[in-house]
Amino acid sequence: MLTRRSALVGGSAAGLTLAGAAAARSSSILIRTDEKPVKASGAEHFVVYRNDREFAAWAFYCGLWLTADGSVVAGFKRVPSDYGRPEAVDHTNLTRNMGEIVVIRSTDGGRSWDPASIVPIFDMAIREEKDLPGGAAADWSGLPPLDFTSRDTLVMGGGIPALFAPAARGWMRASTDGGRIWRAPTLLPNWDFPSISMPGTSMYSVRKDGVMLAGIHTNAPGAQGPRPIVYACADGVNWLYLGSIVEGEPSSPYYPGGSPFAAAPHFYPRPVALQDGRVIASLRYQRDARYVIWTEIHESLDGGRTWRWLSRVNDWGAPGDLVPMADGRVVCVYGYRQMPSGIRYRVSEDGGASWGRETILRDDGGSWDVGYPRVIEVAPGRLLTTYYINRKDDPIQMNGGVRHIAATVFAP
Repeated sequence: MLTRRSALVGGSAAGLTLAGAAAARSSSILIRTDEKPVKASGAEHFVVYRNDREFAAWAFYCGLWLTADGSVVAGFKRVPSDYGRPEAVDHTNLTRNMGEIVVIRSTDGGRSWDPASIVPIFDMAIREEKDLPGGAAADWSGLPPLDFTSRDTLVMGGGIPALFAPAARGWMRASTDGGRIWRAPTLLPNWDFPSISMPGTSMYSVRKDGVMLAGIHTNAPGAQGPRPIVYACADGVNWLYLGSIVEGEPSSPYYPGGSPFAAAPHFYPRPVALQDGRVIASLRYQRDARYVIWTEIHESLDGGRTWRWLSRVNDWGAPGDLVPMADGRVVCVYGYRQMPSGIRYRVSEDGGASWGRETILRDDGGSWDVGYPRVIEVAPGRLLTTYYINRKDDPIQMNGGVRHIAATVFAP
């Protein structure tokens, strides 16, 4: 029988079998579900970016970093939208090759954001390599190696023509000066996978040996949904396939698809390295993108090579971003799309094996269309999360208020 956690022996997971891996989907310790959510005390909310003629969203796959000079750099996607026309603010339509990804900077810990600091990163209209600047992917082999241990090394990625496209190519950009100047887009190697796309990276995804771990999607014909895998790199050039968080799942009549919010289990991998050498990753599990989604945690005891299920964070809410705090705790922040919608979090004191009481950062959302947070530690014991939200008290309403990027500073 597989115990919840096997020992770290020679950098590998001991005693893990296929039968044990399946059994590990059941929690091995009592999970408290009799505590009602509580509201956070002392949380401060700020607007990062709002334009009443744009849909600004999806911070999760665009990035959040604390740079060497103490600045905070936040990424998000923005799409021109007319809040007088329902089709112009349709969530699904706006994910289809529209708008651009940008970054914006704060020099006061996330309380104010300078619109003059916005740097465009990627044009979402790009559908294939020939559409990239210069007509082809950039070759980074002649550039200085990326130092992933530097807080000024920022990496962002995605997929063309889209994150979940059947034959997607994974694009990547990087900055070595804290997000002011970015290398031209390059493409990740597919390593014979039918598709590759990168839903962002975390500043906490660097192992102690300086190797960066990137959560990657791959899609295959006939599969139930995306397959989350891990790429690893020590220099920013040689990205190699390292392992699979979840094995491929064949198609099933219980996942028929065919709707904009169809079930697509196990995607948005977000690996982070913990102080004790373990790596954990959050995954989104989905039956319906508006309501029935939750966050799972998977664990690697060998640096991201092999993985097993560890825990489920919540009843509902995904994707969940992870921050391993300096004091050893791990916090998972996620959007909550049941009404009243908003942003919530839970804390783990045992490296992701179990999660404490659900805490509400805000519940003033105007519709289900909220979430996709990122979270970092900006000072010891103090966290900053960015996300998109629409408010129920917004004077502009179209299936909820204006979708904008907000930030919350809080101490869990």
